[in-house]
Amino acid sequence: MDLEEAFQVVGEFGTYQKRIVTVLTLLQIYMACQSMLIVLIGAVPKLSTEKLDDAGGEISSQITFTEDVSSIVTEWYLVKHQAYKVSLAGALFFAGVLVGNVCFGPLSDRVGRKPVFLSALFFEVLFGYVTALAPSYEVFALSRLLVGLMNGGMALVCFVLTQEYVGKSYWALTGTLTNMTFAVGIALFAALGYFIRPWRNLATAANSPGVLFFLLCVTLPESPRWLYSRGKTEQAEEVLQDLAQWNGNGRPILKLKRTPGLDRHNGSSIGLINLITHPVLRRRTLVLMYVWYACSLVYYGLTMNASDDTGNRYLSVAMYGLVELPAYPLCIYFINKKWAGRRKTMASFLVCAGLSCLLTMVMPTESDSWFNANSLALMGKLMVSAAFNIVYVYTSELYPTVIRNAGLGVCSMSCRVGGILAPFVPSLKVLHVSMPFMVFCLIGISAGCLGLLLPETLNKPAAETLDELSSPAYQRIVETKVRLLEDEEVKPKHKLNE
Repeated sequence: MDLEEAFQVVGEFGTYQKRIVTVLTLLQIYMACQSMLIVLIGAVPKLSTEKLDDAGGEISSQITFTEDVSSIVTEWYLVKHQAYKVSLAGALFFAGVLVGNVCFGPLSDRVGRKPVFLSALFFEVLFGYVTALAPSYEVFALSRLLVGLMNGGMALVCFVLTQEYVGKSYWALTGTLTNMTFAVGIALFAALGYFIRPWRNLATAANSPGVLFFLLCVTLPESPRWLYSRGKTEQAEEVLQDLAQWNGNGRPILKLKRTPGLDRHNGSSIGLINLITHPVLRRRTLVLMYVWYACSLVYYGLTMNASDDTGNRYLSVAMYGLVELPAYPLCIYFINKKWAGRRKTMASFLVCAGLSCLLTMVMPTESDSWFNANSLALMGKLMVSAAFNIVYVYTSELYPTVIRNAGLGVCSMSCRVGGILAPFVPSLKVLHVSMPFMVFCLIGISAGCLGLLLPETLNKPAAETLDELSSPAYQRIVETKVRLLEDEEVKPKHKLNE
C-alpha cells in the first residue's frame, strides 16, 4: 500500500494524532510571544524635554520620562541618537528568522524533522532567558538575533510536522489551526503584558512556556512521511503501527510499497539546488516566492496604515491579532470545496485585497460612516491574512516530502524580504498620497493572477519524491484517485473493509 492508504488503516486524525497536533498548535502561542516581544518591552514612554543653562552659559536639554513604563528604553536610555537601537533589536530578530528559514528547512529534510525541531526549540528557550537576563543592550540584541534564528527554523518544521503526522485530507485543517493559534497568541501576549509590566519579568514569563512545550515534544515520533521519503520504509511502518496502537486501532500489519527513486534519494543529493534544476520545482518555486513576498508586503504594509490610532498599546497589540481571526473560518470553508479549491481561493483573496487597496484611494480617511478608507484597509488586511494562511497549506502540498522544508524555507525567506521592505512603502506618499495603496493594489492583484499558474492540489495525493512530479505513471495514478474520490461523493459511503 502507499502512504495515504496506510493512513486510512492507521487513522488519518486519530486520538493520538489530535494530541500531537494540539501540542504543536499551542506551541504557536509561545512563538507569537517571541515574535511580538519587542513591541512591549521596547515601548517608548511619554517624555518631556527641559532646557537647562549650565554655569558656562551653554544650553543643554534634559529628557525626563513622564510615563511609568518599564522597557529597554527606560533601562538603557534609548532615546534621541540611541533610539534606533529599539528598531535594530526588532530587525535583528527578523533577520535571524530569515536565516533560520533558509538553513533549518534543508537541514530537516536531510537529517530529520524531530532532531532539528527539538534542537531549535531548546536553544530558542535558552536564548530567550538570555534576553530576559541581558546585562547590556549588546547582549540583549545578540540574544534577539539568536532567538529569531531558532524561531525561524523551528516554526517551519513545526508547521510541517502538523501536516505530516496526519492524513492529507486534514492538512488544510491542521495548517489553518496553526496559523489561527498564532493570531490568538498575539492577543494573549498583549494580555500578559497588561498584567506583567516590568520588562524583564514579562520576557521571562513569555519564554517560560517553552520549557513545558519542549518536555512535551521530546516523546514525539519522527515523521513517517519523512522516513518513507528517505527510503526508511521499515522505520516508517513501525511509526505508523505505533500511531495505530496509540489511536486504539491495534497494531496492524503494514507493508508500504517502495516507490522508484526512494533509494536513490536516500543519500544527500536532495537540497536547495533541486529547487532550481528541477523544471517543475523551478516554476513552482518562482511563482510561490512572489506570492509569499506579495502576501507579506501587503499584510505588513496594511497593518502599518491601519494601526495609526493612538491609545492603549496593549489593546492595539491585541487587535493586531484578533482582526485576523475571521479569515480562518473562511479559509477552511472555501479551500475544501471542489468548485473553489486551494488555487482559486488563494488567488481570489489576493485580488480582493488588491481591490480593497484600490478602493481605499478614493474613500475619505475620516468619515462618520463605517464604510471609509480605514475600514477598507482592515478589510484588505483580512483578505490578505486569509491568502497568507492558504499559501502555507498550499505550498506544503506542492512540494514533495523529500524537499518540503527546503521549499517552505525559500518561500518564507521571500516572505521576510517583503516584510523588511513594507516599512519603506509609506514613504512613497511624498510622490502622491495614494501611491502606497497603489503599490499594494498592483502587487496583490498581480500575485493573485500569477498564482493561477500553479496546479490544484485538492483531493490529490502528496508527492513523496522528485521523480513523482514528472512521472507519467504517477500522474495517471493521481488522475485515477481524483476520479475515484469524485465518484465516491455521489455514491453511498462504504466501510473501508468493503
